[in-house]
Amino acid sequence: MNKVVKNADEAIYGIQDGMTIMLGGFGLCGIPENSISSIVKEGIKDLTCISNNAGVDDFGIGLMLQAKLVKKMISSYVGENAEFERQLLSGELEVELLPQGTLAERCRAAGSGIPAFYTPAGYGTEIAEGKEIREFEGKQFIMEKAFESDFAIVKAWKGDTDGNLIFKSTARNFNPMMAMAGKITIAEVEELVEPGELDPNFIHTPSIFVNRIFQGVDYEKRIEQRTISNKQ
Repeated sequence: MNKVVKNADEAIYGIQDGMTIMLGGFGLCGIPENSISSIVKEGIKDLTCISNNAGVDDFGIGLMLQAKLVKKMISSYVGENAEFERQLLSGELEVELLPQGTLAERCRAAGSGIPAFYTPAGYGTEIAEGKEIREFEGKQFIMEKAFESDFAIVKAWKGDTDGNLIFKSTARNFNPMMAMAGKITIAEVEELVEPGELDPNFIHTPSIFVNRIFQGVDYEKRIEQRTISNKQ
């Protein structure tokens, strides 16, 4: 099966209005920049986006928010995006905020075939409203369901044409577990190599989880909050 596609425009084929998509990365690190740009260009709207964060105003998922393509955000951290705040407060955007561990586990559960799990995180808060609560050994736990997503879109450092992926440093947050969780997984990579060129001991996502792969271009790799020291 040939998984290699030419570019992001070809990779996002089949993503339609109203779908649920996962977008990997942590902050602005390891985000699928090319695929996001193609979604914005195509104007695919009414999307439910599952992502750790919402990008910034003019980059990442922030570009999708600016174009009014996102109907609902499921995230754990959204503090860097003024447009997100505006849409939330005005009622234009539906938002589900989750503890970061719960978000990660709902991704992992989806990829592992686990329909639901129990966690103490969020008990006694708005997060628990409407959810099943059970007691284990005297402690209260919330039942959280695995995510269901039509597409998962991830960004890796290296990948081979079979779809094996290696993520680098902070980009290992959310990308590997989301790659396992989508009904269709799209991977964009900085470097695309032939099978056998990747050391199997360092592969984070096996090819079985990846449906489409392409080599991305022109990555900006922005930093959300650049902090430097004045010390000499």
